[in-house]
Amino acid sequence: MRIANNFLVVAFFFLALAFSFATAYDPAPLQDFCVAINDTKFGVFVNGKFCKDPTKVTANDFFFSGINVPRDTSNQLGVNVTLLNVDMIAGLNTNGLSLARIDYAANGGLNPPHHHPRAAEILTVLEGTLYAGFVTANPDHLLFSKILQAGDVFVFPFGLIHFQLNIGKTPAVAIAALGSQNPGVITEGNALFGSKPSINPDVLTKAFHLNKGLVVNLQKQNWVNPT
Repeated sequence: MRIANNFLVVAFFFLALAFSFATAYDPAPLQDFCVAINDTKFGVFVNGKFCKDPTKVTANDFFFSGINVPRDTSNQLGVNVTLLNVDMIAGLNTNGLSLARIDYAANGGLNPPHHHPRAAEILTVLEGTLYAGFVTANPDHLLFSKILQAGDVFVFPFGLIHFQLNIGKTPAVAIAALGSQNPGVITEGNALFGSKPSINPDVLTKAFHLNKGLVVNLQKQNWVNPT
C-alpha cells in the first residue's frame, strides 16, 4: 500500500510539473494557423487573439518587408529596435515567436539592461562588435558576457536581465529571435526611475544605496525606451 501511495504522489508531482510547463509559455496552436484580427465582428476560432476567417487569409498576413533597411539611431541611447511581433505580422499569432532587428550607433550604442517576461532570446550579430551579457537570478547574480563579432550568436535565457553595447567604431546590426509572439520588454532603469507615478524615492534610495537627492534627480530625467 505504501508503494502504491508513493507512486501516486510521484505521478501527481510530474503531472503538476507538466501542467506548469504547459501553462508557462505561449499556447500551442489549435489549428494550422490563426491570423490575428482586431475587429472581432469578422473573427472566428478564438486562440490567443481573435482569428481571421481562414477563407480571407492571404500571403500578406505572414509577410513583412524592409527588415534590411538601416534604422535611425540618433537618440539618447544610440539604439533602434525594430520588433516584428504579432502586432506587425498577424500570421505570427499562436506560433510562439517574434523577430527583432537592432541597430546600434558607433562608439557606444546601447540596448540597456532589460528583460523579456515571456521569452528567451537568441541574438545573431550581422555587423560590428558588441559587448553582450546577462545576469542570473538571486542569490548569485552571475554575469555571463562575451565580445561578439559578425557571425557570432549568443543566447539570453528566459526572463533574465541582459544588454548589448556597441564597443566598435562603426555602427552595428544584430537580429534577435524571441520565443513568444509578444515577448514584452521591461527596461530596468526606465521602469524603476521613470515610472508614472514615481516610486517613493525612499524605496530606490535604500534599494540602490544612493543619495536621495540623486534618486530624485534621476526620476526627473527623460527615460527613453529603445525604439
